Amino acid sequence: MDDIQPDDRPAARVVCVDGTGRVLLLHWRDPVSDRSLWEPPGGGIDPGETPFEAARRELAEETGLPSEAVLDRWVPVHRDFRWLGTHYVKTERFYLARFEDTPEVVPEAFTAEENVTYLGFGWFSTREMAGLHDPLEPPDLPEVVSRVIRLG
Repeated sequence: MDDIQPDDRPAARVVCVDGTGRVLLLHWRDPVSDRSLWEPPGGGIDPGETPFEAARRELAEETGLPSEAVLDRWVPVHRDFRWLGTHYVKTERFYLARFEDTPEVVPEAFTAEENVTYLGFGWFSTREMAGLHDPLEPPDLPEVVSRVIRLG
């Protein structure tokens, strides 16, 4: 049990779907816990920024993909995870972005922390997600993807 209150820093994520229905996931390794995981692009909301603006900014920074691809369609997702020694408990918006093909992913503006923790990326079907060696974050990501895709 934690002796301190969990962190609830606001954040937003983007479920990127390519022309074949695969979803973009980023692969990260937490050097504190030595745990690796897969999750959609996204991150913290800066002061004065809306969740939608943050989702668009984070997508461009972490993937080099066009921010305009992020649609103002989202589902709320409960998160309860640890990263770099901090316990996060919060609800994040997961936005939808669609692409006609499979665009090239080239991170453009990683933070110093991201440069150290980034392992790579992949485009996966929900079936392939279930077979990944490292866990998904959130663990119910295939269901989250299904909910987001139903939005359009």
